[in-house]
Amino acid sequence: MENSQKSVAQTCLNGAEDGTMTFPEIVGTLMQAGFESYAVDFRRSLAVYYLADGQSVAFPTHNAGSPVAADFNRDAIMSAIREAQQLIPGYTYKGFCAKVAAAGCAGYVVSFSGRRALYLGRTAETHVEHFPD
Repeated sequence: MENSQKSVAQTCLNGAEDGTMTFPEIVGTLMQAGFESYAVDFRRSLAVYYLADGQSVAFPTHNAGSPVAADFNRDAIMSAIREAQQLIPGYTYKGFCAKVAAAGCAGYVVSFSGRRALYLGRTAETHVEHFPD
C-alpha cells in the first residue's frame, strides 16, 4: 500500500471524527484512492481500510464512550442511521457511534462495490443498510 493511500484513509477517519467530512465524501475519497471497503470495531476502537488486493491499514479510533450493549436493538440502530443520513441538527459521527454501541452494535463493515453497510452485534446479529440512491 502506498503512503498516499494510508494518508487518505487517516484523513477520512479524522474527517469523520472531527465532523469535516460526510459519509458520502468519505466513501468517494476512499474509492478514488483505490479502497474497496472499511470496517470499524467499537470494542477495539479500531478502523481498518482494505484494498482489493488484500492489503489493509488500521488506525485507532475514538472510544465509543461505553461498552457495547449485549442486546442488538435493530430499531435504535436504524434510527441512528437515519439521523446520520439526514444530518439532523447536532449530528456528529462520535454521537452516532455512541448511539449504535449503546444499541448493541459491536462494529460495522462498509462495502463500496456492494453499496451497503453491515452492522454487527455481539451475538452476530446483523442489520444491512443499503446506500441510498
